[in-house]
Amino acid sequence: MTGAMREWHTRIILPVCFLALWSCERVRIKTDPVDPHLQKSPPGETTPVEALSEKPFPAETPSTLSYEEALRQWKSYEDVVRWMEREFSLDTDRLKKYEGTLPEPRAAKETFRLRSGIYIDAAKFAKETLNRIHRAYDARIAVVIMRPYSANHYICTFKKEGRFFVLDYGTPHKALTGIHGPYNSLDEYGKFYEKNLPVKRRVEAVQPLP
Repeated sequence: MTGAMREWHTRIILPVCFLALWSCERVRIKTDPVDPHLQKSPPGETTPVEALSEKPFPAETPSTLSYEEALRQWKSYEDVVRWMEREFSLDTDRLKKYEGTLPEPRAAKETFRLRSGIYIDAAKFAKETLNRIHRAYDARIAVVIMRPYSANHYICTFKKEGRFFVLDYGTPHKALTGIHGPYNSLDEYGKFYEKNLPVKRRVEAVQPLP
């Protein structure tokens, strides 16, 4: 190949390679928001977090806030769900340590500080926080009683417009993690729980605690 030809190839190939590399740059794609209507979620199925809000979620809670400061900012269950989705994680070491037992739950402010816990910690945090935001939620800890004998599970239930919702961020099972509902009764949630529990057990009852 002559010098002139090599120079011609260089002038053509280099710009083409540059354009190819530039076109491979990652593009961020925006997705449309989920339609925010509770009625579109069939009873007994998990309700997407986005679908529970009739308005956009408020700004993310700064990690520097204390529990009491966060409570002064939070206005509804949506704020609690948002925080647990983004901040809370299952404490696997604590879960292993207390597997099959019911330890003393951590105080809500301690769970908020640590941003982790197990079934009873998550349930107590949700109950106390929801009731401090709005007493009409009538949030309670409920026990999922399973048979043949197995370690029971603990969740938080609350009411909205006369129907039940369940908050469960203290389980290692992905299908059972999150906010579920609406249900006409906790028996409906029991059927959902039994259907989605990987280790098959019969749910005898879902019983709210005093």
